[in-house]
Amino acid sequence: MDGRARLGVVFGFCIGVGVAVQSRVNGALGVRLHDGIAAAAVSFGVGLVVLGVVFGVSGRLRAGVGRLRRGVAAGVVRPWQLAGGLCGALFVACQGLTVGAIGVTAFTVAAVAGQLVSSLVVDRLGVAPSGRTPVTAMRIGGAGLAVGAVLLAGLNRSGGSGGGLALPDSMQVVPSMLLVVLPALAGVGLAWQQAVNGRVGAVGGPFSAALVNFGVGLVALLVIESVVLIGIGRPAEFPTQPWLYLGGLIGVAFIALAALTVRWISVLLFGLTSVAGQLTAALALDLLTPTGAKISPLSVLGCLLTLVAVVVAARRGDQRAGAITR
Repeated sequence: MDGRARLGVVFGFCIGVGVAVQSRVNGALGVRLHDGIAAAAVSFGVGLVVLGVVFGVSGRLRAGVGRLRRGVAAGVVRPWQLAGGLCGALFVACQGLTVGAIGVTAFTVAAVAGQLVSSLVVDRLGVAPSGRTPVTAMRIGGAGLAVGAVLLAGLNRSGGSGGGLALPDSMQVVPSMLLVVLPALAGVGLAWQQAVNGRVGAVGGPFSAALVNFGVGLVALLVIESVVLIGIGRPAEFPTQPWLYLGGLIGVAFIALAALTVRWISVLLFGLTSVAGQLTAALALDLLTPTGAKISPLSVLGCLLTLVAVVVAARRGDQRAGAITR
């Protein structure tokens, strides 16, 4: 593994920590608003405003957008590769909807499992700029263990109530297993998002990738939220605590950093290293600043099983990742 790959591993861990912190912030905002989709839209809106200010003062970043535009016109970047923000919108919406009900740890375990399984496919197809990575027995075994961790997290939810779900009272009753399946599906999309954003970032730079991601995601969330508002009306009032609006800023940081990192290491290796950061931060957050969902032995067991899945899937994977990024 060369120096850039080692730095990519460090960045992956830091990104994982950022994802867990963002999950807590957006989950808390969703609970306050009783609308997880609105919380996601606020997060993306804040992130887009931050990026707009940064691009407004930096000619170098604006030049990156020009390179990206020319890349799309020349076919270097396909139009569908600009749609990574759709998966990002799904992920952030699931944060706002479910974290208040199941906690950061269970959310992270489910999202990580989906991400590991999807990373196998994304790497095998060579969607990311790091190229194709073969599917090995170790990687399949690691993904299988991760799926088992999701089932444990689902068993932790007994009954059919969605208490704590960031939705109006009339929409609270949902199957308990769905609260874990939703973040798992969001994790599936996350691997694809990281891969295509890496492609965009390779042409226009990581901040151009972040700008496209937040722009596409915000449009999708506003369309969905407009439908929600027709049925339930807008939130009564927005909370005044500033920290509840930091999710977008955190997202800008890790989306841009991820677009750079997947150019150095494979999507699977990136996912594996970020998992350690996510799970470490998720457990710390649930212990230090618990929500209504308490940590249970099954949640901890699912977390540990996910870490084992990471170790299994990473065996002999880092050497291959270093080779394909040289």
